[in-house]
Amino acid sequence: MSDLLRELWLRGVAFNPAATSDVLIRLMDPAAGDLGRLMCGDRDLPDAVIDAALRHPEWRIRGALARNQHVDPSRLAPLARDPSGLVRARLAHPRLYPWPSRVRPLPDDILLTLLTAREGGEDGKVTAEEIIGELDSSRQIPLSFFRSLAGHEDPALRIRATGRWESLTLAQRAGLLDDPDPAVREAARDRNWELDPERVEAGLALIRPSSRPFVLGRCVLSPTLVEQCFADGTVHPLARNPHTPADAVARLARHCEAKVREMVAARPDLGADLVAELSADPDEGVRTRARLHPFPRTWAEYDVIGRVVGHGPACVCPITEPDPEPATVPSPGWFAACAVSGETVLRRVAASWSGLPAGLVGRLAQDDDEEVRIRLARNHPLAPPHLLLDVFVTRPDHRGDLLTLPGFPRTGRTHLIGHPDPEVRALAAADPTLPGPPVDDADEGVRRAAAANPSLTPETLEILLTAPRTAEGAAANPSLPVPRMHALLDRCLGGAAAPPTAVGRREASPAW
Repeated sequence: MSDLLRELWLRGVAFNPAATSDVLIRLMDPAAGDLGRLMCGDRDLPDAVIDAALRHPEWRIRGALARNQHVDPSRLAPLARDPSGLVRARLAHPRLYPWPSRVRPLPDDILLTLLTAREGGEDGKVTAEEIIGELDSSRQIPLSFFRSLAGHEDPALRIRATGRWESLTLAQRAGLLDDPDPAVREAARDRNWELDPERVEAGLALIRPSSRPFVLGRCVLSPTLVEQCFADGTVHPLARNPHTPADAVARLARHCEAKVREMVAARPDLGADLVAELSADPDEGVRTRARLHPFPRTWAEYDVIGRVVGHGPACVCPITEPDPEPATVPSPGWFAACAVSGETVLRRVAASWSGLPAGLVGRLAQDDDEEVRIRLARNHPLAPPHLLLDVFVTRPDHRGDLLTLPGFPRTGRTHLIGHPDPEVRALAAADPTLPGPPVDDADEGVRRAAAANPSLTPETLEILLTAPRTAEGAAANPSLPVPRMHALLDRCLGGAAAPPTAVGRREASPAW
């Protein structure tokens, strides 16, 4: 057996969807090299394998599991207290590449453990605050969690809630500003600075340049700061700032730059005279924004529209769970009205909302606008399989995300076997209804998918296992008998047994 065949067999078995727990646990043996780490991080795992990985003495195995997006995150709770801070840091921020559009939220108990830890692990590689910093930038903390902290009995966690001040309800902000604990009140007052124009003006010079547009677009600005924005040309944030005074809004509505007028045209607080003026603007984009939806409009609706306008069909922006706080999101009726609107932008908005009723989903799946169909495919759990397949074929940027969706079709792809794009041919080659999978295709990925097709006979699999061009796919074939998987591992690992699933106290983890 060549070293190349050994590597291909190990990799194939590691990602064989039919591999049993005892097979996969053997791959955690050091003799398997990096395959145990790759397996624990990149595929769904049976409970017994998860348990073995949680107790594994090698921190890299546990760290790989911490990054696994296929495993129910509640099963990863022990890793939040792992002796290795590096494992905790990987749970706090998986740092996947490419970074998926969807990132699953961590359960509250894991978040609380990471946020209240007094140290960063026995290995001393990271601090508790560094782990929290990783968590804060990971998109794994839902807004609902911060709202739950606002009423927590621990003052330190109520202080933590003030860190997402803009996500709290007005009642929660008021409660924290009047909290019985002086440290909480101080933190709340510090975070409430965005509503104090004098503090905003005084503090702007201390804020790094990359953060200033956020401040100018969200905070209450003093008249001096508003005039400064006009003087130095930084008016884009003013155009979307809900606190911009009416006289400044009127000046922005007549700004020489069409993009500025476009941003102003959809503001909820725009007067009827300015709406009429912008509806007749010489720029089409301005006119479109002015007529998007009738008054009254809300800032929640404005924000949702702003996240859609100008992105295009190749947009791979993050997809987040809908905010459960009714005051911060438009009503279901508004989204439904958008779905049947004659305005393409509003239909794109509707297609981006995962709560749209099934009847409207079917309607938008047939929409003439490609971006409407793409947004529906990426965002809605009821998007029809044929739409998901169509978007996969026509839009390579979205393929990674589409393949993770439960509704993505596993059959009905055979008509794509002659497609010029090898990624599309590989998808077709994996269809179990395909007669004669193309194991001789010129592309490696297509050959691998074809060799993993469960329609192949045992005799054909044995032949494919001996050829480097098809060995990995054949070893990953779910129709490969489990005893044959064990036999391959016997040859690759020298008969090494599975590592123990229960170990004593682990030693401190080594460095990276």
